[in-house]
Parts: sequence; structure tokens; C-alpha cells
Amino acid sequence: MRSATQAIALAPERCGDLLEHVDYRLVETAAEKDTIYHMRYRAYLREGAILPSEAQRVTDRYDDLPNSYTFGVYFRGELFSSIRISVLTSEWRESISSEMFNDMLYPELDRGCVIVDPTRFVADPDKVRRFPELPYVTVRLGWVACAHFNADIGLANVRPEHRAFYRKVFLQKPWGEPRRYPGLIKPVGLMAADYPAIREKVFQRFPFMRSSAFERRMLFQRSGERYSSQPDILPFARASIVPHRS
Repeated sequence: MRSATQAIALAPERCGDLLEHVDYRLVETAAEKDTIYHMRYRAYLREGAILPSEAQRVTDRYDDLPNSYTFGVYFRGELFSSIRISVLTSEWRESISSEMFNDMLYPELDRGCVIVDPTRFVADPDKVRRFPELPYVTVRLGWVACAHFNADIGLANVRPEHRAFYRKVFLQKPWGEPRRYPGLIKPVGLMAADYPAIREKVFQRFPFMRSSAFERRMLFQRSGERYSSQPDILPFARASIVPHRS
């Protein structure tokens, strides 16, 4: 993955057009998951974030939780990147960020906040240079999730050198100094933003971050789930979700 400074220097105006060639796919089969876990390994190893392992896979218990959604991002039919979206509520609190920063996030969940926690953002190290706008296109999924799940807070769990990118795109501010997570060599810090307060500012600066209700429903509807006229939120989260603040 290129540095945050390089990513910021890119003009994101092309992203809207490029989205016509991007396919976001919810990862559900064993084969799809294995491909993503191997790409994570190659990406993390290339950037020096992990040590070599015989399994050549990076996964954890959060991958299989019902409040987590892992996506593959395909450009012109090729897998280029992946990101995992965890949705936290007072009932469902498990994610990497809530484990690392429970002292900061649990009080928000106790107040009834809904938090979207995108993690495991990786790009295929052999393809990333072919798609300079990839960081914008991939992290867009976290923003789409904030709209779909009626989030109060949007997070980013990132290394210090990537803070500038998330501050520019999502107006996020540091919430926690970098901490170490088991299995990762480099520490990561927490950034966050009040989604209802800043969403329109983000849309004005980056219109391609907008999404339709249809797109959101198609992205986050798992196989076998039937269409529901209920609000586009997790069934297990409906009781605790807080309405958007004006």
C-alpha cells in the first residue's frame, strides 16, 4: 500500500467514474475467505506488519462473527483489495478496535451508540500500483456501512503514518494513541468521527462516497436473507440503534 501522503496527493475526482468498474463482493464461501486471508498475509508481510508463518494466512475470530462483514474489492473482474466492517452496538461489542480500545468505546456503546469499525484493509501488493485510487474506493465501504447501519460513530484503526489520509477524507480525529495488537509488529491507533455531524461535509468534498439504499441493501444482505421492508439495519441491532442527530 502506498503511503498516506501519496494517497492524499491523488485526485479522487476519477473515483466516481472508476466505480463503474468496481465490484464489491461480500465474502461468504470458504474458498473466497481463504483467498482474502492469503492476500492479507502477503500484504502484511510485504509492509513488514507481521512475521512469516507457515500457514500464510491472516485471520482471527472476528472474521466469523455475525456483526462482521468482509468484502473483496474487484476492479475489472480482478481482486485488488479487501476490508472488514464490524458493526458494534450495546449488545454486539466484539471487534479488533473494541478489544484494543474498550476503555474508549465501551462507554459509547453503553450510551446506545452504533459504531462502524472498518479493519483489515489490505491491497494486493502485486496490483496496487495499477489502481492509485484504490484507497478511496476501498474505504468507501466503511462510509456506506455508516449510512446503512445508521451509525453514530465511524472509526479507523490505523498506523500513525496513515492518520493524515483519514483526517482528510473522513474528518476523523485521533481518539487513542497507538497500541499493539497480538500478531502485528507495528502499533495502530484509533481515529473516530461523529458520522451524522460530518457526513454532508464529506459528501460535498467526495461525492462518490454517496450510496443508494439499493446498493447498501445489496452489499450487506447475506446469502439466503430475504428482502425486508424494515429499516436497513442489523436485525439484532434494531432495539439499540440511535436515530440520526440533526
